[in-house]
Amino acid sequence: MIEKSLFAGFGGQGIISLGQIWVYCAMKEGKHVTFFPFYGAEKRGGIARAGVIVSDEEIASPLVTIPDSALVMNPDSLPLCEGMLKEGGLMLINESLVKEEPKRGDIKTVKIKAQDIAEKIGNVRIANMVALGAMAKLTGALAITDIEGILKKFFSPDKHKFVPMNVEAIQAGYKAVAV
Repeated sequence: MIEKSLFAGFGGQGIISLGQIWVYCAMKEGKHVTFFPFYGAEKRGGIARAGVIVSDEEIASPLVTIPDSALVMNPDSLPLCEGMLKEGGLMLINESLVKEEPKRGDIKTVKIKAQDIAEKIGNVRIANMVALGAMAKLTGALAITDIEGILKKFFSPDKHKFVPMNVEAIQAGYKAVAV
């Protein structure tokens, strides 16, 4: 199994953190990973992307040039992801912010109201974790069976108070999509 994914949004949506947690989860599951972040100089509001690869075998190149799957968290990221995604690839769209439809008919599109789900849980800033759960289910790249334990290892002890909310968001994202 090899899954090449592109996560795209704007600064402040937790795209880079999502990529880091994604590969950390995969490493803890015994998989090979690469993580290649790209972001603008702005602190918030600029472009943010993360190319991640999860594989059962060694990975030759860390670059994701033709992703198998893409996460579109904001409207500006739709054309980029649509242009890069492989034929037959999967595109998960944050329907809370992205209202436009993709133009390509040769891809599988799944929509999730990531912001709305995160807000119901208690914090709109965990929309990235909602997306993580959905992407894990749709791609099969992550099992996320011990997500609480993994997040407790990923986050420093002073951030452990946020782990339950993040776990709830990941589980909600997982449940919100159908394979």
